[in-house]
Amino acid sequence: MKFIVTLSRDEDGMVIAECPSIPGCVSQGHTKQEALENVQDAIKECLEVRAEKGMPLTVETREIAIAV
Repeated sequence: MKFIVTLSRDEDGMVIAECPSIPGCVSQGHTKQEALENVQDAIKECLEVRAEKGMPLTVETREIAIAV
């Protein structure tokens, strides 16, 4: 499976990686690479927990255009 993740920095400089299609699936790292590796583990764990609880694995995400 492929997932989109977002990367941002917090106030302490840590890289935050979040998977928008899995609510609450967030991880972090000191570098982008570390954050990406950590969020891969988080995604696997979130999917396992959601499957065990009978929850949908993901929520629908869409890309939309906004005129500015």
